Amino acid sequence: MPFIQRCLYRAEAIEGNIRSRFCGERFIQAVEDAMKREQVSRLSLFADGSRLFLYYEGHGEQVRPEILLPEANSWLAVWPGGGVERRWAAMADIFHYQAPASEQHWKRRYKDSVPYGRIARLKPEETASYVYYHYQYQEERPGDGDKYGIIGLHENMLFFYSELPATLEPAPYKGKLNTSLRPDDWAAAMDPHFIKWEESPNGQEIWRELELVREVRISAERQGTKHA
Repeated sequence: MPFIQRCLYRAEAIEGNIRSRFCGERFIQAVEDAMKREQVSRLSLFADGSRLFLYYEGHGEQVRPEILLPEANSWLAVWPGGGVERRWAAMADIFHYQAPASEQHWKRRYKDSVPYGRIARLKPEETASYVYYHYQYQEERPGDGDKYGIIGLHENMLFFYSELPATLEPAPYKGKLNTSLRPDDWAAAMDPHFIKWEESPNGQEIWRELELVREVRISAERQGTKHA
């Protein structure tokens, strides 16, 4: 099991003011208490209308978002499928510029970095091609972009999490591929994969920027020890 768990989820909010609900003092205190108890060091929540996207990092066993944000359950729609009632749908890590190699390697260089999120939609018939290209890129050129950049996929929705300013540094490991097949004109190769957003701001026809609703960080000194 990796020592740092990186988790991406999506959810659908029931009608209401998302920011006021997720930024209330009582809610944030409950989130901080849960993060300390479950050894989760940072959490970022983004929104696009009623769509919610969640990123967090934990140290040790993977923890469900329902445990970290218990008071949010009544504000979220039940996501169909999965066999159990759930509010958050897990998004698979299909691409990352770097993977945590050690606790020291994963420490942030920029203490005041800002979480940044955006979303895109894949044409269903292009999903396999998109994943193929991105695995190729990931394993041919590790460290080619923001160290903390990661893309999650659920159904045909993509969620890209990164941090600003970008941390650009070589990866401390080699990729799994020795090939050099990544397309030189990456944008042209990717363009046919997407369903473009209608009436989006200029430059966001494919990747639409998300609103950062809330970020919570817990220092190592404030994290508790999880007991069995």
